[in-house]
Amino acid sequence: MGEKTEFEPGDKAPNNGVYMEVGEASFHTEITNPQQVKLHKGEPFPETTNKDRKWKKKTKARVH
Repeated sequence: MGEKTEFEPGDKAPNNGVYMEVGEASFHTEITNPQQVKLHKGEPFPETTNKDRKWKKKTKARVH
C-alpha cells in the first residue's frame, strides 16, 4: 500500500511542505484561490473552507 495523499482537517502532516485545498474530485473541480498552508511534519491540518474539501501536498495537487 502507498502513502496517503489526501488529508482531513485535524490529520497530522506526514512531511514538511506546502499543502493546498483540493475538491472531492480534484482533477474535475477547479477551486479559485485555494487555501494553502505550510506545515512541518506532525502538525495538524487546519479546517478547510468547505466540508467537501481535503488537503493535498502542493506538488501532488497539480493537474496534468
